[in-house]
Amino acid sequence: MAMDIARMIDHTVLKADATSETVAKLCAEAIKYNFASVCVNTCHVKLVSKILKGSTVKTCCVVGFPLGAMITSAKAFETEEAIRLGAEEIDTVINIGGVKDGNYELVYKDIKAVVDAAGKKAIVKVIIETCLLTNEEKIKVCEISVKAGADFVKTSTGFSTGGATVDDVKLMKKTVNGKALVKASGGIKNQEDLNAIIEAGADRIGTSSGIALVSGISKNDNTY
Repeated sequence: MAMDIARMIDHTVLKADATSETVAKLCAEAIKYNFASVCVNTCHVKLVSKILKGSTVKTCCVVGFPLGAMITSAKAFETEEAIRLGAEEIDTVINIGGVKDGNYELVYKDIKAVVDAAGKKAIVKVIIETCLLTNEEKIKVCEISVKAGADFVKTSTGFSTGGATVDDVKLMKKTVNGKALVKASGGIKNQEDLNAIIEAGADRIGTSSGIALVSGISKNDNTY
C-alpha cells in the first residue's frame, strides 16, 4: 500500500528560499521512496532532471506560479524552456482574474497555450486554485481545462487561502468525468487526510510531506 501511495506523490518544494542543496536532497528522497515526481520552480529544473536521470521519478515544475497573472506568452515560453531543460510534467496556474471577470475565452487560451507548448513532451496539470473560486467557477474551469487538452486538473498552489478539500476533489472528479485526472495539493497533513482525498478521487497528491505520509506519520503540509 505504501508503495502504491508513493507512486501518487509529487514530492514538492516551491518555497522562495529553496536552495540547490534542499532540492538535491528532495530528489534523493524521491528516488529512495519511488515517488511519482519531484515538483520544483523552473530555476531548479535542470538540476532535478540531471539527478533523476535513469530513475522512474519524473521532473515536474510549476509555470506562472503562484498567481497565474502573467501574460499567456510568458507561460508558454516558460513551459518551452522548462521542457528544454528536462521537465516532463508542467503544473500551470490559471488566470484567476480572468475567471472572476467571466472572461472564459482568455482562460481557455491561456491554458491551451501551455498545452500546445508542452505538446507531446510533457503532461500538463492545470492549477485552478479552488479556494478562490465558486463551485460554478470550478466546474467551468475544469470543463475548459478538458477542452484545452490538459491531462490533470489540480486543486491548489499551496500559497493561497486554502488547499485541497474532499468536496473539491469530488466535484472536480465528477466534472472531468474521466477525461482528465485530478491532483490534490495543499493541506494534506496526515494519513486520515490522505485516505479521504484518495477516496474522493484524487489520482495524484502534491505535498512536501510525502515521506511522512507513506510512513504513516502526521506532519503539517505547510512547507511548499
